[in-house]
Amino acid sequence: MDCSTSNNTKKIIGALMVGTAIGVALGILYAPAKGSDTRKNISGKSDDIADAVKDKFNDLVDSLRKEAKDAKEKLS
Repeated sequence: MDCSTSNNTKKIIGALMVGTAIGVALGILYAPAKGSDTRKNISGKSDDIADAVKDKFNDLVDSLRKEAKDAKEKLS
């Protein structure tokens, strides 16, 4: 995987995370529920989104480490 492919992957992951966050926020805001229920949903969803972002970030870091290792092996 070359550098441009890695950059494209980062852009795609970032766009997916932003799209997911916007979709969740709009879904919660337009859902017919009491204010207290909506606040609970927002709190719960933000935790879910934070976990998903952490997972994607860790996947990206693992991928970059593998690429670096492969590149180092090719140079050896």
